[in-house]
Amino acid sequence: MMNNIALRRPLPQWLKTDNGSEFAGKMLDRWVYERGLRIDFSPPGTPTDNATVESFNGRLRQECLNVNWFMSLEDAWCKIEAWRIHYNQSRPHSALGWMTPSKFA
Repeated sequence: MMNNIALRRPLPQWLKTDNGSEFAGKMLDRWVYERGLRIDFSPPGTPTDNATVESFNGRLRQECLNVNWFMSLEDAWCKIEAWRIHYNQSRPHSALGWMTPSKFA
């Protein structure tokens, strides 16, 4: 999957990640090494290092992963993509919530 992304956009010099199991494996280490990249792990217990990503991860879990049953990998791709499009294009974001008319009524 990361190879497909790397074909469409330039690679960063650094990957900033937490210490989750998905980012602590030999395959990722090799992939990063082969491309001359570096990994910057957040110290354990510091989710505030990247609050935007932590907020996104929480919303993805709450609004998509916890409410869907995935029957196959293709089904997961379709449902997550539909959620991504809704998240990025349709739904109002919490940062804009202060502008809603109900706040002024």
